[in-house]
Amino acid sequence: MTESATETNGGITDDSTRGFALQSIHLKDLSFEAPNDHRDFSQQPADPDVQMNLKNSHKQLANDMYEVSLQLSIHTKSADKTMFLVELDQVGMFQIKGYSQEETKLLLGTYCPATLFPYARELVSSLVTKGGYPPLVLQHINFDALFANSQKKAGDGNA
Repeated sequence: MTESATETNGGITDDSTRGFALQSIHLKDLSFEAPNDHRDFSQQPADPDVQMNLKNSHKQLANDMYEVSLQLSIHTKSADKTMFLVELDQVGMFQIKGYSQEETKLLLGTYCPATLFPYARELVSSLVTKGGYPPLVLQHINFDALFANSQKKAGDGNA
């Protein structure tokens, strides 16, 4: 095994000291509820009200190991009656080493949840279908924009 080094700004940095790796993805929590009879919705409009809440969090487990959690809550109604409610917590274990504190914060707030989201999206679609409803296709989420917005709000709160 060879180690590589690159010259930057007149100094030498060892590329082998930086690393980013997805170790595992797993489902931590899952709930699906369809509290009303499906027949209640057969005469309702085909465009239900879908409310989605998203939360991203992380915790450091070891020096360079992080658990990142993407929590989704999707409440779908038609004519003020709940069609279904899906709640899930998709989790990934990420090894992040050799990055600055700011770079690590950026990876944890953008790249990690963006890696987890397709797994959560597929699970929601499959679960809703198995619950007897048409597939629910969640649109892409721009985690970079969400992270930038949260950082801006945090900065505004300190002013």
